[in-house]
Amino acid sequence: MLDPFDDAHFMRKALMEAEAAYEKGEIPIGAVVVVADRIIARAHNLTELLNDVTAHAEMQAITAAANYLGGKYLKECTLYVTIEPCQMCAGALYWSQIGRIVYGARDHQRGCIEMGTKLHPKTTMEGGVMEEECSAILKRFFIEKRNLN
Repeated sequence: MLDPFDDAHFMRKALMEAEAAYEKGEIPIGAVVVVADRIIARAHNLTELLNDVTAHAEMQAITAAANYLGGKYLKECTLYVTIEPCQMCAGALYWSQIGRIVYGARDHQRGCIEMGTKLHPKTTMEGGVMEEECSAILKRFFIEKRNLN
């Protein structure tokens, strides 16, 4: 039997957040935090709107999930994010002790894998979920941005 709440299901929800960022002129990265097949936090990049370099989708999602749970540790949670977390976000995820990270597209320049950032020893990370779709929205955004300048 198919699981209606598989990784692709939740990545589609993260992609919806990326679309919301795109519509605001933000770099289109979206994230959701899930516990027991339930979304407890939704977020997207807000760096331009908030004029804050730390307002990445993952950071917003961590804060929202911790507020929802009433505690700073996300041990039983999974973060779905449309791109591999950067070093800053991976560091915050380390401290949150998140149980699992699932990302769509790799960031071969600034991602936590390329940077050698360590995650919490109990955190697992998987990538490539809906990679083409996650990569396509970023490519579309940057092509349009270049064509406007």
